[in-house]
Amino acid sequence: MTFRFWVAAGLLGLSCSVWSQFNPDALDWKEGEVPPAPAFDVGKLVEFDVSTGSSLVYGVDPATLRIGNDGIVRYVVVATSRTGVRNVSYEGIRCSSGEFKTYARHSAEGGWRPVDKPEWRSLFGNMPSRHAVQLAKAGACNNSAPTSSVDEIVNRLKTHGFIQ
Repeated sequence: MTFRFWVAAGLLGLSCSVWSQFNPDALDWKEGEVPPAPAFDVGKLVEFDVSTGSSLVYGVDPATLRIGNDGIVRYVVVATSRTGVRNVSYEGIRCSSGEFKTYARHSAEGGWRPVDKPEWRSLFGNMPSRHAVQLAKAGACNNSAPTSSVDEIVNRLKTHGFIQ
């Protein structure tokens, strides 16, 4: 066997291994260990539109964005009302399957509270997930894969995160 054969075989094996991490139909895909909900700074939010006429302003603290080895983009999202009331969640988007999950919610009084039995939900279902859909479209996902880096997600949000 030639050297080229072994290089090609190795690359094929590597690409199959990487593909199984992002392929929603891969039988061996498993979500990795979820890091604890990170600290966030509302003064550093990168805002993005969810829908025209929305009474909430959405933003992500770039310091909380992570792309896991399991293909999940995790982040803290802050929804702020016109009166200043905030809803803060620690979430993940699985671009390959078009799903999102809420891991924890934050309150000013009690800090982070884990969600009991968090489950993957469709970005396109009837659940109120418009912010996750828009975050996926505006920067977190590149079609059915996570965007290549956190810096690229932030750049895409800054340039494409607003509905025209």
